[in-house]
Amino acid sequence: MAFAVQDLESCIQHLNKHGIVTEDIRLDDLTGKRFTFFTDPDDLPLELYEG
Repeated sequence: MAFAVQDLESCIQHLNKHGIVTEDIRLDDLTGKRFTFFTDPDDLPLELYEG
């Protein structure tokens, strides 16, 4: 599942502040947009996609 966000860095800071580890920011080769992943409490991947 992916969530579209306006400000990827602020979302990452918020998650990290609450103990949620995020992966490094990546760049989508097709769209040129930035994204990252983190996991939910069941260890399933979730994506933040800046758009």
